[in-house]
Parts: sequence; structure tokens; C-alpha cells
Amino acid sequence: MKLIVEPEDGVAPLLAAIKKARRSVEIAIFRFDRSDLEAALREAASGGVKVTALVASASRGAERDLRELEMRFLEAGITVARSGADLMRYHGKIMIVDRSVLHLLSFNYTHMDIDHSRGFGIVTKNAKWVQEAVTLLECDSSRRPYVAGPGSFVVSPANSRKVLGNFLRRARRQLLIYDPRISDKEMIGILQDRAKAGVEIRVIGGVDARANLAVGKLTRVRLHTRTIIRDRHQAFVGSQSLRPVELDSRREIGLIIRELRVVKKLIDIFEADWASVRKAGEPAVARAEPADPAKIRAEKVAEVLVQELHPVTVTVKKAVREAVAQAGEKVLGDKIVKDTVKKIVKQAVKEAVKEAVRSNKDT
Repeated sequence: MKLIVEPEDGVAPLLAAIKKARRSVEIAIFRFDRSDLEAALREAASGGVKVTALVASASRGAERDLRELEMRFLEAGITVARSGADLMRYHGKIMIVDRSVLHLLSFNYTHMDIDHSRGFGIVTKNAKWVQEAVTLLECDSSRRPYVAGPGSFVVSPANSRKVLGNFLRRARRQLLIYDPRISDKEMIGILQDRAKAGVEIRVIGGVDARANLAVGKLTRVRLHTRTIIRDRHQAFVGSQSLRPVELDSRREIGLIIRELRVVKKLIDIFEADWASVRKAGEPAVARAEPADPAKIRAEKVAEVLVQELHPVTVTVKKAVREAVAQAGEKVLGDKIVKDTVKKIVKQAVKEAVKEAVRSNKDT
């Protein structure tokens, strides 16, 4: 078993895995903007490797990109399936090479997740996990019901609430948690009970303010992973946060691992991140303060904006390329052009905010 650590390891482990494929590559995609990974998959397909991609039917702000990706895949001879509409989102991230090596990832195939975010990936040859991942992808690709297999293979909504609830309940000494947002009442209740029983609990990410748990905000990099380390001997790594929608309504995938060498590495990274939280002046070991409702609303708006603006970023890049092609590369050094573009974008955002405020008042 190996651990991929982002952003430190970058895209190299995934590229190497695809290059080593001799028979097949099966991949589930929620977000994808890596031209290097796309080129590797296309090259594998052209070399006789059977490449199959299960692409999310919906990915807020990225549907157009996914549909264009599907067309490029099909042109390259890659088999494409689309996730069903029975799940709110298909958010799991797995890749299977030659049906013998499973890559279970907590990050998407994007520059943001791989180069700028804390994420983990588990690379394993465990035959039961590999077969279960194959079964899951086959069921979801053909729109057939999936029945949960081994409890250590955690799938939402099939078994994640039960498995993760029991995983937390069995903590006796310590829980170290990465989670962008913990909001599920049942899970928060379990954490509170464990804290009352003397279990040390530290969370890097976000928790409902009423939970009264030690919480710190990651400042060195963006937080994207969902990881729980229990009693320094076992760990959960996956795509599901401890919140209702990701436990009950979306396809999320994770593993509970017991490889001590990997668990120890996760602990070391958590402790380093936790130390940076304290150095940044965050109240990492203090009880959470009551949340400011206005701040929470603003953060939610910002989170949605980041996702929704992704297609705009693509459009701007295309526009800049066309402008350079017509006016020549020297235009990029023109300060007037740069300032004009900044003003146009800033004005567009201002007008959008004003319109949103007016619309909200009208409704």
C-alpha cells in the first residue's frame, strides 16, 4: 500500500500508473481539467489499453467541461458512461489499473486539487478492494443497484453512515480529522460523546459551531481531503464529509486502512498541518466560538462562486488566446490592456452582485 500526498506528490503518481497499464484503465471522474492526464489516457487507449471513464452527469459549474471531455474521450477511442440521476452527485474518485491496482483518491483530477490542496490517495493491490471497486463502477456505469461489500470499503449512500458512525464510536484515545464541513447531527453527537469520554478530538476544517470541539483552519493550502485517523492505528480516507448530503444522497467512496506505515505518515502530516494552524494564530485548541451568521452566508456564497466561475475562467483563457493570436504576443506586456481587463471583470462582478441583491429583494 502506498500513500499519495497532495500537493507534495503532484500528478506524477497518476501519470506513472496510467503509463504502466497494459490491459485496462477504469476511472470515475467528477471534475477534470488536467491536459497531462487526458493525454496519458489518450495515449494508453491508442496503445491498445481499454480505457473506460465513468463521468459525473452533474458537477456544478463544470457540466459543459465534462460534456466536452466526453466527446474528446470518445474521439480517442475511450469508452464513456455517465452516472445516473438517482444520486444527487457522483463525487467518488477512483482509478483501477489492469484490474489489479486501485487508486482511491480524496481529490479531483484538477490543477486546484492536485497542485494547491491538501489531498490524499491510497494505492493498493488488495484483491477484495480492487474487485469491489470494479463491481461498483460496473453497477454505476450500467445503472444497476449496488449492494455494499466489505465494511472497510466505504460507499455512500450504501454503508457510509453505519460504517463511519461505528468507526467514530470505537475511538478510545484520539481522533484526528480533516473535514471541510462536519454538520451531520448524528456524527456530531458521536464526536461529542467521545469527547466527554476523554477522547482527544482535533479537527482541521469546519464543524457546526454548536459542537464545541477543537477546530483549526488550514491556512498553508486549500483543504479538500476527508480523512479520519483513529487511535493512531487506523484511518479513513475518502471523498465523503460527515454531513447529511454526502452520507445519504451522493456517491462517495472511501477506505478504512490499517497499514501502520501509511497511518503514521498521515499522522505526521496532520501534526505538521495542525502546527501551522496554531502558528497562523488560529484558536486551534480552543472551543469554537459562536458563528457569525453573516460570515457563514458570505463563505457559502464564496464557495459557490469558486465553482460557478470555473467556466468563466475557461472562457477568459480562450478570449485571451484569440486576442493574442490577432494582436500578437506583445499585447500581453501592454499595461493598458491588463488594467482594462481587470476593470471589466471587476465591473461585471459588481453588476452581478447588484442584480442578485435586487432579485433577492423582489422574491
